[in-house]
Amino acid sequence: MTTLFISDLHLDASRPHITRLFVEFVRTEAVQARALYILGDLFEAWIGDDASDETADAVAEMLGWLHSQRVPCFYIHGNRDFLLGDRYARRARMTLLPDPCVVEIEGERILLMHGDTLCTDDAPYQAFRAQSHVPEWQRGFLARPIAERQAFAAQARAESRRYTRSVGDAITDANADAVLAAFHEHGVRRMIHGHTHRPAVHVLRSSDATTEHALQRIVLGDWYEQGSVLRFGADGIELART
Repeated sequence: MTTLFISDLHLDASRPHITRLFVEFVRTEAVQARALYILGDLFEAWIGDDASDETADAVAEMLGWLHSQRVPCFYIHGNRDFLLGDRYARRARMTLLPDPCVVEIEGERILLMHGDTLCTDDAPYQAFRAQSHVPEWQRGFLARPIAERQAFAAQARAESRRYTRSVGDAITDANADAVLAAFHEHGVRRMIHGHTHRPAVHVLRSSDATTEHALQRIVLGDWYEQGSVLRFGADGIELART
C-alpha cells in the first residue's frame, strides 16, 4: 500500500473546483492508501474553529468518511491555517502533528514539515511567524469578533500577495543552510515539505567525519490549478499531478 502526502491546497469558497478535486482524490485514491499526510495550508485561511465555513464542513465530512474506511489522516499546520485547532481536527478525524516531526515510512525515518521555517531569508515573514505563534497572541486573536478576524485575514492575504510580487524568488524559497541544518538536527536522509509551491525532488550531498551520503528533499506542489501528490510505497516514490 502507498502512503500519500499533499500540501498547499488553499481550499476556499472562491475555488470550488479545487474542493471538488480534493473530494474526488479522497474518494478514489486516498481511500486505498495506508495513510494520508497533509503538510499544511489545507485552507486558504483559518480564523478559528468557531467560524462557520461551508468548505471546511465539506472537508471535515470527507475526511471523517476516510477515517471510517480505516485510513488515518495526519495534519501539520501551515502558515495560512496555523490556528486550526483540536475542535476541528476532531470533527475531521485528523491527528495533529508537530512541525517538524519525524515519522517512519517503509522502515525509514522521514522528516516532515510545512516548510516555512526553512525560508530564513524572508525576515519579515519569520518575524510575523514568531509573533503569531505565541500562545498569548493566538488567544487574543481568537477572542476577537469573527468579523474582525475575517477582515484581518483578508488584509493579510492581500499584503502577502503584494509582498511576494515585490521580492525575488530566492527570498521566499528554502535556504540551503537551513535545509542542511534540519537534516543534521533530526538525523534523517529524507525530508518532505510544502509551502514554497515549487514541486521537485532535490538530491544533495552531506558529509560528516566518516562518511558522505545523499540527502533527498521532496517539495510538494500546490493545488491552485490542479492537484499535487507524493506517493510513497515499497517500490519508491512518485511526485505527480493528480
